[in-house]
Amino acid sequence: MTSSSSVVEEQETWKKWHEDRDSEAGDILLRAYMPLVQYHVQRISVGLPKNVNRDELKSLGMLGLFDALEKFEPERDLKFDTYASFRIRGAILDGLRKEDWLPRSLREKTKRIETAIEKLEQQNLRTVSSFEVAEELGIEEDEVNSVISESFFANVLSIDEDNRDNENKEKIGYTIEDKKGLSPESEIVQSELHKELAEVITELNEKEQLVVSLFYFEEMTFTEIGQVLGLSTSRISQIHSKALFRLRQVLKRYL
Repeated sequence: MTSSSSVVEEQETWKKWHEDRDSEAGDILLRAYMPLVQYHVQRISVGLPKNVNRDELKSLGMLGLFDALEKFEPERDLKFDTYASFRIRGAILDGLRKEDWLPRSLREKTKRIETAIEKLEQQNLRTVSSFEVAEELGIEEDEVNSVISESFFANVLSIDEDNRDNENKEKIGYTIEDKKGLSPESEIVQSELHKELAEVITELNEKEQLVVSLFYFEEMTFTEIGQVLGLSTSRISQIHSKALFRLRQVLKRYL
């Protein structure tokens, strides 16, 4: 639904859906915006263990897309792509929170690596590299980065879930939650986190900074980043994993 000749058809389809909840119109819209689901599944799955079924993520994303179709208000000044992306991503993340998707073996490896990191940091009184951790444990540096990359997403979910729980616990009586605002404490924590992450990012080498920037801010895929930098997708994945090792050490302080 991108050519000029199909604009009128798209508008008619939306009209049928909103006014009559026409099932055929709904199916057309679902198929048209299904690439959004694929896009968010691909981005989210980058940091997940291989045991996580991508089809399940797609199913969660489709629920989010259908929810977006049900609740979208065309009279509001908001593009459906933007609204749907919010719902799709939210549905996938909520589904991940409800499931114990991190395998026991990965949890054990993560614990070993975290213990080694703490030990080395106490000995050296500084942030340590993935190479130093690998030497301490007698494993390959790529394995350290891979484990950290896969468990990184769990920490992000954990932080978000903790914030939700704390917000719920603080609600008393008939107070009304301001969903658009942050508490002063949350603002301070978030500000400090952003500041530390920004400092860590500047300490990454040029390629790591580029990969982090292109992936998280420009929302490019690993394949697209590889084409820009003239590197293979697997090499971009390795660079991304190494960068996450540094970033995760900052996030760990906020768990």
